[in-house]
Amino acid sequence: MAGEKIVIVAGIGCGRQTSTAEIVALIATALEHFHIVPHDLAVLATESAKADEPGLQAAAQQLSVPLLRCSLQQLNAVDQQLLTRSNRVLALKGTASIAEAAALVGAGRHARLLGARITAGRVTCAIAEGEGS
Repeated sequence: MAGEKIVIVAGIGCGRQTSTAEIVALIATALEHFHIVPHDLAVLATESAKADEPGLQAAAQQLSVPLLRCSLQQLNAVDQQLLTRSNRVLALKGTASIAEAAALVGAGRHARLLGARITAGRVTCAIAEGEGS
């Protein structure tokens, strides 16, 4: 839509007690990969239970963006738009993706993934753009 501001969202999945530095480093790598300047990042998004992880909360604070909590129902609602699926996440959480689905949910209307999620260590990151909610 002409005149609509594009919202850039990083969807994050991570293991328990993952460090802030590890999360921020992968977000930086993902943004660079898709040629997005860090200042354009609007939101971090993750599954509701993961949003309580101290590393994720601190990463959002360090990047000066809100941390969006996405319900499993919201994540499952974008299942058809996923580029990758994790059988492990599906078995643990009942949804095929945390990072990609959270990025799509956070990006809102007309959301699209810029590419498949990337992984480093215990963190996954996906970047989506959309018109927000």
